[in-house]
Amino acid sequence: MQMYRGIGAAVMTVLLVSAQPGRPERRWAMYEREMQDPAEDPPDAWEETEFAFARLRYRSDRDRAGWRARSRWGIDANKSDRQFLAGLRRLSRVNARSVEQIVDIDSDELFNWPFLYAVGIGDWRLTAEQAQRMRRYFDRGGFFVVDDFHNEREWESFMTGMRQIYPDCQAVELQDQDAILHTVFDLNERFRVPGLNVVDGDQIERGGIEPHFRAILDDKGRVIVGIFFNMDLGDAWEWADIPEYPEKYASLAFRLGVNYVVYSMTH
Repeated sequence: MQMYRGIGAAVMTVLLVSAQPGRPERRWAMYEREMQDPAEDPPDAWEETEFAFARLRYRSDRDRAGWRARSRWGIDANKSDRQFLAGLRRLSRVNARSVEQIVDIDSDELFNWPFLYAVGIGDWRLTAEQAQRMRRYFDRGGFFVVDDFHNEREWESFMTGMRQIYPDCQAVELQDQDAILHTVFDLNERFRVPGLNVVDGDQIERGGIEPHFRAILDDKGRVIVGIFFNMDLGDAWEWADIPEYPEKYASLAFRLGVNYVVYSMTH
């Protein structure tokens, strides 16, 4: 337990430093207008490593165009991703890249990145071609983590997209003994990881009452989609460096993220 208590404090010391001198622009400058919280590149932003955290750039009816552009896929991006990656490097031996990889759902570039993360997924809208590409992604061994969606309407919207990919797919509740909860940290105690905007209240966001740790499995029982429903790990990663966000929730969010990354690399 002493190690767990130190996790949040360790992560809070991680600071993103200024962009690498000599680079004409930040690595994902072309997408920053669609992001909620763009961050400066660390000096090693262009280094390649054994693991990259890929964020899915999908389409939503709630996307906004124009000079105030904001997209659902870009919630918490990209500060959240980078703080999680700093924590992953500190808390594990995974040789992780310090910055995320943004992957457009319309691109076959998707197949180059076996770990994929998406937020606000209750608002995604898939075309038939996008659903086919996602199915090929899973059939080739891809692993998908979804986060920060709430209430039954958003759940049904997410599952509508998943049923475009696999018509008969079903989600299950993770059990205490499931391997994904024990790859690095033994997470026998789990609780809601709330967003910063609701952390001091009832922690219910957009009507999502009960937190769920769910998954979609392949026919061999392997998790192919890890689901954080009625929770917001992205906020916990993003705001782990401020005193207003409780260390208890940040700690669990980082441990869950590390477990899911290591599971994706070993199963």
